[in-house]
Formats: sequence, structure tokens, C-alpha cells
Amino acid sequence: MTQPPADRPRQRLIIAITGASGSIYGLRLLEALRELPDWESHLVVSEAGVLNTMHEHGLGRKDLASLADVVYHPGDVGAAIASGSFLTAGMVIAPTSMKTLAAVAHAYADNLITRAADVVLKERRRLVLLTREAPLNLAHLRNMVAVTEMGGVVFPPVPAFYSGAQSVDDIVNHTVLRTLDLFGIHSDRLKRWKGLGGR
Repeated sequence: MTQPPADRPRQRLIIAITGASGSIYGLRLLEALRELPDWESHLVVSEAGVLNTMHEHGLGRKDLASLADVVYHPGDVGAAIASGSFLTAGMVIAPTSMKTLAAVAHAYADNLITRAADVVLKERRRLVLLTREAPLNLAHLRNMVAVTEMGGVVFPPVPAFYSGAQSVDDIVNHTVLRTLDLFGIHSDRLKRWKGLGGR
């Protein structure tokens, strides 16, 4: 990967994958960041996230690690991303299980994923949760409100049908590029709404 000039350090984005369905979102985020020489991915995958990624894509922990610049074990609460002094642009949890959402909503930092999310919130950095569950019960909704009130962004990966998607890949890619928008990473590949006239 090409290194940026010494006077322009790479930006760091934490990517976490948890045990909800939709691990493809985390995978595509990692793939997108690999194409950006000015960005560095820091990956944490929960045990349930590994199981789910294996089930959905046949990929194990080593396969996931090969997609990231830096990888942490979810039990390593002494890792760099567990401290606010370690500078990052923020964090995306993709997908976000309802268990992880609940832990983030209540500052229950019992592993590196939830600790890193807690750090991002306390440092007023951007936290984006691609929540995956349907239908939602009242506890899920209240937890989403709590995270939003703390400054997090709850981003259920809802398809944007105006994009003219022709495949599941198109739908996934649109969500991933919209997620990256939230960190100032804008892509010409993203089909954007231009009004009903299309101009």
C-alpha cells in the first residue's frame, strides 16, 4: 500500500464486526479502506462475529485479518484503541448486534469493541452503528435513542431504491459508501440523489 507523505499522517478508522447477520458490510468497509492510501483500518471481530462471517462467507479470523492494516483480539482491552489518546477518526460497527448496541448504550465496556466505542463517544469522535435486527422491540429502540443522544449515529443498512440497484452487491456497496461519507470519505462511485428531475 502506498504511504502518504510524511507531513500527512494516515487517518485511522476502527472497524468492528459483531455477531449479527450482515458481515458483508464490515468486509466491504475493509476492502474500501484498502483502496485509500491515506487511511488505515483497525479491526476487531467478536467471537460471534467470526462465527457469523464463517457461516455467511466461509471466512475465518485469519482471512479477516488479511483485510485490515491492524488487528486486535476482542479480549485485548489494553490495546491502543482502548485509549482516547490514540487518535482515530472514529469507529464503525458493521454489523451491530443488539447485544453490542445495548452494551454501547449503557457504557458496558466488557470487551475491546465496546470499550473502543465508549472511547469514541467520550472523545466526541464519530461512532456509526450499522444495526441489524427486525422487527425491533422497545429495548432496541430505547438503546438506539440512548446512543443517538450520546452523539452516535445509528445507521440501519436500509436499501436506497432510488439508486437503481440491480443486485445485492449494489445495495451493500451503496450503504458502505454512504457510511464512509460520514467520515468525509466521498466516492464518485456513489449514486447520489439529484432530485426527481435527475439534474
